[in-house]
Amino acid sequence: MTGENKLPNNIDVFNTNQEITWCPGCGGYGFLTALKKALVKANKKPKDVVVTYDIGCSSNAINFLNVCGFATLHGRSIPVAVGVKMANPNLTVIAQGGEGGIVTEGANHLIHAAQRNDDITVIINNNFVFGLTTGQASAATPKGLKTRSTPEGNPFEALCAVDLALISGATFVSRTPASAIEKTAEIIYQALSHKGFSLVEIIQPCVVWTKELVVQEGVWVARPFKNKLDIIGQENLWGVLYRK
Repeated sequence: MTGENKLPNNIDVFNTNQEITWCPGCGGYGFLTALKKALVKANKKPKDVVVTYDIGCSSNAINFLNVCGFATLHGRSIPVAVGVKMANPNLTVIAQGGEGGIVTEGANHLIHAAQRNDDITVIINNNFVFGLTTGQASAATPKGLKTRSTPEGNPFEALCAVDLALISGATFVSRTPASAIEKTAEIIYQALSHKGFSLVEIIQPCVVWTKELVVQEGVWVARPFKNKLDIIGQENLWGVLYRK
Protein backbone atom coordinates (compact mmCIF):
# COMPACT_ATOMS: atom_id res chain seq x y z
CA MET A 1 0.00 0.00 0.00
CA THR A 2 1.43 3.40 -0.99
CA GLY A 3 0.51 6.94 0.02
CA GLU A 4 -1.17 5.64 3.15
CA ASN A 5 -0.87 8.94 5.02
CA LYS A 6 -2.03 11.20 2.20
CA LEU A 7 -5.34 12.98 2.43
CA PRO A 8 -6.99 12.31 -0.93
CA ASN A 9 -7.88 15.18 -3.24
CA ASN A 10 -8.41 12.93 -6.25
CA ILE A 11 -8.80 9.24 -6.90
CA ASP A 12 -5.15 8.74 -7.86
CA VAL A 13 -4.18 8.04 -4.26
CA PHE A 14 -6.31 4.88 -4.44
CA ASN A 15 -4.73 3.63 -7.67
CA THR A 16 -2.20 0.80 -7.77
CA ASN A 17 0.49 -0.12 -10.28
CA GLN A 18 -1.45 -3.22 -11.38
CA GLU A 19 -3.10 -3.47 -14.79
CA ILE A 20 -6.87 -3.90 -14.53
CA THR A 21 -7.73 -7.21 -16.16
CA TRP A 22 -11.53 -7.34 -16.18
CA CYS A 23 -13.21 -8.16 -19.48
CA PRO A 24 -13.82 -5.28 -21.90
CA GLY A 25 -17.17 -3.71 -21.05
CA CYS A 26 -17.27 -5.15 -17.53
CA GLY A 27 -19.14 -3.02 -15.01
CA GLY A 28 -16.21 -3.44 -12.64
CA TYR A 29 -14.46 -0.46 -14.23
CA GLY A 30 -17.32 1.90 -13.44
CA PHE A 31 -17.82 0.43 -9.98
CA LEU A 32 -14.15 0.80 -9.07
CA THR A 33 -14.12 4.43 -10.20
CA ALA A 34 -17.26 5.11 -8.17
CA LEU A 35 -15.77 3.51 -5.07
CA LYS A 36 -12.62 5.60 -5.34
CA LYS A 37 -14.70 8.77 -5.76
CA ALA A 38 -16.73 7.86 -2.68
CA LEU A 39 -13.58 7.34 -0.61
CA VAL A 40 -12.24 10.71 -1.72
CA LYS A 41 -15.50 12.46 -0.83
CA ALA A 42 -15.47 10.74 2.56
CA ASN A 43 -11.92 12.09 3.04
CA LYS A 44 -10.51 8.66 3.77
CA LYS A 45 -6.83 7.84 3.75
CA PRO A 46 -5.79 4.47 2.29
CA LYS A 47 -4.45 3.37 5.68
CA ASP A 48 -7.84 3.94 7.34
CA VAL A 49 -9.83 1.72 4.97
CA VAL A 50 -10.00 -2.07 5.03
CA VAL A 51 -11.76 -4.02 2.30
CA THR A 52 -12.35 -7.72 2.87
CA TYR A 53 -12.73 -9.41 -0.50
CA ASP A 54 -14.65 -12.51 -1.47
CA ILE A 55 -13.61 -14.82 -4.30
CA GLY A 56 -14.58 -14.03 -7.89
CA CYS A 57 -14.19 -11.53 -10.70
CA SER A 58 -15.26 -8.46 -8.75
CA SER A 59 -12.97 -9.33 -5.87
CA ASN A 60 -10.01 -8.99 -8.20
CA ALA A 61 -10.32 -5.35 -7.11
CA ILE A 62 -7.92 -6.29 -4.31
CA ASN A 63 -5.19 -5.73 -6.91
CA PHE A 64 -6.58 -2.43 -8.16
CA LEU A 65 -7.56 -0.50 -5.01
CA ASN A 66 -4.85 1.01 -2.82
CA VAL A 67 -6.23 0.31 0.65
CA CYS A 68 -5.70 -2.40 3.25
CA GLY A 69 -7.05 -5.47 1.45
CA PHE A 70 -7.83 -8.89 2.93
CA ALA A 71 -8.54 -11.81 0.58
CA THR A 72 -10.99 -14.10 2.37
CA LEU A 73 -12.56 -17.48 1.59
CA HIS A 74 -15.60 -17.84 -0.64
CA GLY A 75 -18.65 -16.46 1.13
CA ARG A 76 -16.67 -15.23 4.12
CA SER A 77 -15.90 -11.57 3.41
CA ILE A 78 -18.59 -10.38 5.86
CA PRO A 79 -17.46 -12.24 9.03
CA VAL A 80 -13.88 -11.14 8.40
CA ALA A 81 -15.08 -7.54 8.01
CA VAL A 82 -17.00 -7.82 11.28
CA GLY A 83 -13.86 -9.07 13.01
CA VAL A 84 -11.78 -6.20 11.62
CA LYS A 85 -14.33 -3.64 12.83
CA MET A 86 -14.46 -5.24 16.28
CA ALA A 87 -10.66 -5.17 16.52
CA ASN A 88 -10.39 -1.52 15.44
CA PRO A 89 -13.67 0.43 15.42
CA ASN A 90 -11.88 3.48 13.99
CA LEU A 91 -11.39 1.80 10.62
CA THR A 92 -13.76 2.15 7.69
CA VAL A 93 -14.55 -1.46 6.82
CA ILE A 94 -16.08 -2.74 3.58
CA ALA A 95 -16.99 -6.33 2.74
CA GLN A 96 -17.06 -6.72 -1.01
CA GLY A 97 -17.85 -9.54 -3.40
CA GLY A 98 -20.16 -10.92 -6.02
CA GLU A 99 -23.61 -12.34 -5.45
CA GLY A 100 -22.07 -15.80 -5.78
CA GLY A 101 -20.13 -15.26 -2.59
CA ILE A 102 -22.40 -13.00 -0.55
CA VAL A 103 -25.90 -14.14 -1.59
CA THR A 104 -25.11 -17.79 -2.37
CA GLU A 105 -22.13 -19.12 -0.43
CA GLY A 106 -22.35 -16.65 2.44
CA ALA A 107 -26.00 -15.60 2.66
CA ASN A 108 -26.11 -16.59 6.33
CA HIS A 109 -23.45 -14.01 7.14
CA LEU A 110 -25.37 -11.31 5.23
CA ILE A 111 -28.50 -12.07 7.23
CA HIS A 112 -26.84 -12.05 10.64
CA ALA A 113 -24.67 -8.96 10.02
CA ALA A 114 -27.83 -7.08 9.04
CA GLN A 115 -29.65 -8.48 12.08
CA ARG A 116 -26.90 -7.31 14.43
CA ASN A 117 -26.58 -3.97 12.61
CA ASP A 118 -22.82 -4.43 12.41
CA ASP A 119 -21.11 -1.17 11.53
CA ILE A 120 -19.74 -2.24 8.16
CA THR A 121 -20.61 -1.57 4.53
CA VAL A 122 -21.38 -4.56 2.32
CA ILE A 123 -21.00 -4.08 -1.42
CA ILE A 124 -22.43 -6.80 -3.66
CA ASN A 125 -21.47 -6.82 -7.32
CA ASN A 126 -24.47 -8.67 -8.72
CA ASN A 127 -23.37 -10.45 -11.90
CA PHE A 128 -26.43 -12.77 -11.74
CA VAL A 129 -24.17 -15.81 -12.27
CA PHE A 130 -20.86 -17.24 -11.08
CA GLY A 131 -18.79 -15.34 -13.64
CA LEU A 132 -15.25 -16.47 -12.83
CA THR A 133 -16.17 -20.16 -13.09
CA THR A 134 -17.78 -19.56 -16.50
CA GLY A 135 -21.42 -18.77 -15.93
CA GLN A 136 -23.07 -21.22 -13.57
CA ALA A 137 -26.33 -20.25 -11.86
CA SER A 138 -26.15 -18.57 -8.46
CA ALA A 139 -28.85 -17.96 -5.87
CA ALA A 140 -29.49 -14.58 -7.55
CA THR A 141 -29.89 -15.92 -11.10
CA PRO A 142 -33.30 -14.94 -12.52
CA LYS A 143 -35.78 -17.78 -12.88
CA GLY A 144 -35.77 -19.24 -16.38
CA LEU A 145 -32.30 -17.96 -17.33
CA LYS A 146 -30.27 -20.52 -19.25
CA THR A 147 -26.78 -20.89 -17.80
CA ARG A 148 -23.91 -23.37 -18.00
CA SER A 149 -25.40 -25.29 -15.07
CA THR A 150 -29.09 -24.81 -15.99
CA PRO A 151 -29.20 -25.33 -19.79
CA GLU A 152 -33.00 -25.68 -19.74
CA GLY A 153 -33.45 -22.58 -17.61
CA ASN A 154 -32.99 -21.88 -13.91
CA PRO A 155 -35.98 -23.51 -12.13
CA PHE A 156 -35.69 -21.42 -8.95
CA GLU A 157 -36.83 -17.96 -7.96
CA ALA A 158 -33.89 -15.62 -7.42
CA LEU A 159 -32.88 -14.49 -3.96
CA CYS A 160 -32.83 -10.70 -3.65
CA ALA A 161 -30.02 -9.27 -1.52
CA VAL A 162 -31.96 -6.08 -0.80
CA ASP A 163 -35.01 -8.01 0.42
CA LEU A 164 -32.87 -10.34 2.55
CA ALA A 165 -31.11 -7.41 4.20
CA LEU A 166 -34.34 -5.50 4.81
CA ILE A 167 -36.21 -8.31 6.50
CA SER A 168 -33.11 -9.12 8.56
CA GLY A 169 -32.93 -5.63 10.04
CA ALA A 170 -30.52 -3.64 7.85
CA THR A 171 -30.61 0.10 8.58
CA PHE A 172 -29.28 1.27 5.18
CA VAL A 173 -30.13 -0.47 1.92
CA SER A 174 -29.45 0.70 -1.63
CA ARG A 175 -29.23 -0.50 -5.22
CA THR A 176 -27.49 1.12 -8.18
CA PRO A 177 -26.22 0.15 -11.65
CA ALA A 178 -22.45 0.13 -12.10
CA SER A 179 -22.83 2.28 -15.21
CA ALA A 180 -24.18 5.28 -13.23
CA ILE A 181 -20.77 6.21 -11.86
CA GLU A 182 -21.59 9.55 -10.20
CA LYS A 183 -24.81 8.30 -8.60
CA THR A 184 -23.10 5.11 -7.49
CA ALA A 185 -20.27 7.14 -5.95
CA GLU A 186 -22.77 9.23 -3.98
CA ILE A 187 -24.65 6.14 -2.78
CA ILE A 188 -21.45 4.45 -1.64
CA TYR A 189 -20.42 7.66 0.13
CA GLN A 190 -23.72 7.73 2.00
CA ALA A 191 -23.33 4.06 2.90
CA LEU A 192 -19.82 4.68 4.27
CA SER A 193 -21.14 7.62 6.29
CA HIS A 194 -23.96 5.57 7.82
CA LYS A 195 -23.57 4.39 11.40
CA GLY A 196 -24.54 0.73 11.39
CA PHE A 197 -25.01 -1.91 8.71
CA SER A 198 -25.21 -0.63 5.14
CA LEU A 199 -25.76 -2.54 1.92
CA VAL A 200 -25.01 -1.38 -1.60
CA GLU A 201 -26.10 -3.75 -4.36
CA ILE A 202 -24.29 -2.97 -7.60
CA ILE A 203 -26.28 -4.13 -10.62
CA GLN A 204 -23.49 -5.46 -12.80
CA PRO A 205 -24.60 -8.22 -15.22
CA CYS A 206 -21.72 -10.30 -16.56
CA VAL A 207 -21.02 -9.13 -20.11
CA VAL A 208 -19.83 -12.61 -21.12
CA TRP A 209 -22.25 -15.06 -19.49
CA THR A 210 -25.42 -12.97 -19.10
CA LYS A 211 -25.43 -10.87 -22.24
CA GLU A 212 -29.23 -10.90 -22.32
CA LEU A 213 -29.26 -9.10 -18.96
CA VAL A 214 -26.71 -6.39 -19.75
CA VAL A 215 -29.35 -3.76 -20.52
CA GLN A 216 -31.03 -3.07 -17.18
CA GLU A 217 -33.94 -0.68 -16.64
CA GLY A 218 -34.79 0.78 -13.26
CA VAL A 219 -36.60 3.62 -11.55
CA TRP A 220 -34.57 6.03 -9.43
CA VAL A 221 -36.28 6.87 -6.14
CA ALA A 222 -36.33 10.47 -4.98
CA ARG A 223 -35.94 9.59 -1.30
CA PRO A 224 -35.70 6.51 0.91
CA PHE A 225 -38.91 4.66 1.73
CA LYS A 226 -40.18 4.76 5.31
CA ASN A 227 -41.93 1.40 5.07
CA LYS A 228 -39.78 -1.63 4.22
CA LEU A 229 -42.79 -3.42 2.74
CA ASP A 230 -42.92 -0.84 -0.04
CA ILE A 231 -39.53 -2.09 -1.24
CA ILE A 232 -39.85 -5.86 -0.90
CA GLY A 233 -40.17 -7.46 -4.32
CA GLN A 234 -39.49 -4.21 -6.19
CA GLU A 235 -36.23 -5.18 -7.84
CA ASN A 236 -36.36 -2.37 -10.41
CA LEU A 237 -35.93 0.38 -7.79
CA TRP A 238 -32.56 2.20 -7.73
CA GLY A 239 -31.09 4.61 -5.22
CA VAL A 240 -31.00 4.77 -1.44
CA LEU A 241 -34.08 2.67 -0.72
CA TYR A 242 -34.15 2.61 3.08
CA ARG A 243 -32.34 4.41 5.87
CA LYS A 244 -33.09 4.25 9.58
